[in-house]
Amino acid sequence: MTPTEPTGRSEILPSAYQPDLPPARFLVDEAPGDEAVPLDVLIVGGGPAGLACAIELSRLAAEDAEKGGDLEGIEIGVLEKAAALGEHCLSGAVVNPSAFLELFPGIRSEDLPFRGAVPSESVYLLSEAGKRKIPTPPPMRNHGNYVASICEVVQWLGSKAEESGVNVFTGFPADALLVQGDRVVGARTAPAGLNREGQPGSGFMPAMDLGARVTVLAEGSRGPLSQSWLRREQVGSANPQIFALGVKELWQVDRPLDRVIHTLGWPLPRDAFGGSWIYPMGDDLVSLGLVVGMDYRQSTLDVHELLQRFKGHPLVRQILDGGECVEWGARTIPEGGYYAIPERLHGDGVLIAGDAAGFVDVPSLKGIHYAMFSGIYAARATFQALKSGASDRAALAPYDDMVRASSISRDLYRSRNMRAAFKSGFYRGGFRSAMSIVTGGRWPRKRISVDEDAAEPREVTPAREFSPDGEYTLSKVDAVFRSGNATRDDIPSHLISSPDLPAEVQGLYEHMCPAGVYEAGEDGLVVNAPNCIDCKATDVIGPRWTPREGGSGPAYKRM
Repeated sequence: MTPTEPTGRSEILPSAYQPDLPPARFLVDEAPGDEAVPLDVLIVGGGPAGLACAIELSRLAAEDAEKGGDLEGIEIGVLEKAAALGEHCLSGAVVNPSAFLELFPGIRSEDLPFRGAVPSESVYLLSEAGKRKIPTPPPMRNHGNYVASICEVVQWLGSKAEESGVNVFTGFPADALLVQGDRVVGARTAPAGLNREGQPGSGFMPAMDLGARVTVLAEGSRGPLSQSWLRREQVGSANPQIFALGVKELWQVDRPLDRVIHTLGWPLPRDAFGGSWIYPMGDDLVSLGLVVGMDYRQSTLDVHELLQRFKGHPLVRQILDGGECVEWGARTIPEGGYYAIPERLHGDGVLIAGDAAGFVDVPSLKGIHYAMFSGIYAARATFQALKSGASDRAALAPYDDMVRASSISRDLYRSRNMRAAFKSGFYRGGFRSAMSIVTGGRWPRKRISVDEDAAEPREVTPAREFSPDGEYTLSKVDAVFRSGNATRDDIPSHLISSPDLPAEVQGLYEHMCPAGVYEAGEDGLVVNAPNCIDCKATDVIGPRWTPREGGSGPAYKRM
């Protein structure tokens, strides 16, 4: 597919057709039931932030017990919606190891769950058939960093958490927060075994309540519980959070790749922000992907299809030639940076960590170590609160202080306007971004304001036919198969869409979704909910995403 240039004839405003997030769906004014699982601390999300929090809190409690403290036997639980740890985690990934060294003092680099140190790197500006090597921008330099599979990283962290006595509940999505007044008192899981109409079917399992003195929301990008709680508390941010969609493939290849590669330019149109990566994952594996900001202007831009075109570029084709795609996936990435971080990350009985809080630095393409650091700080603040015998808003406030005084805040502040600068176009944005790097973020002096992605108008553009060859280029159906998605066909839809959508809006959704969930039809939008891989792109500019039964969605193994 080659997106056409904007025609100027007509526009779509996605926010005009996006349903509101139903807060009553995610905030239930009830105490945990009589059969609730009693915990001291509940962590929603078994990714890097949640597991780092669990490991650090368990360590602090064990040290306290050795000193005769009163937190011996503290009960820590991690809720993870995937059937196994790591199966819903997707990233590039080049990892800064600093958070691992903080969490595991004295650990040897060879004992970390990485594929290897970054050997060298190249950055290219691409045209359709050519390339020009450009100097590596300072934020993208990766000396001392490591290439990793985020799935393997999470599995490794999970084993460390379980060894320390943490209860890890896989296959249990958090469906709602339990609240009493202003206080979060736990969470309720999603029921399982409902039929297409939402009624109990074979294998039905009712929802389960988990009570907790502190609940840490580490549910990842576009977490509905985090969104709902922030809205209820009227916690805003200087800028709204904005997102990118990344689509990734893992290839088994004949020849090892000798460096980390990033590209800019083609196949993206000039009014879209993004780029690509190609990473070595060992002698016979290569990770590659394309990330595009979801404020793109063309209604028919399709990130999955752009990635398929990208693989035909001579630079990429020579790396993949003779190889095979063995895994595919997609996810959204918070890109708003410093000005999009919520003004308050703590409340009465609750903390927000990781991607749910927006801790991603776009210029350096890093987020994993920030997520882990936030989990570590959440653990330390929770430990201090539990030691004091309180877990209210005042007791948990030190979490925000730790984050603001950390490398998370310092790094994101330094790059605070760099992503927003590209709202003015590729070349002007590139200049303003370069000036921001040169001045250490001091120019431009003022905050660049942005709108949320759904409030960005889209030019209605025709799409050109895309015909995958099934070998080097994949259809969305083939791609979803490679994600390991085993969601049952008769599961109820977890996507909330507006009725009577215009054809142009249906087309926007069809191209937006990398997994082929939406199809424009003569009788209205067709929603193939079982195809969903929980990338959350739909929740950014289209139908709203809600949790479904545990184990649904992708089953990534080496991503």
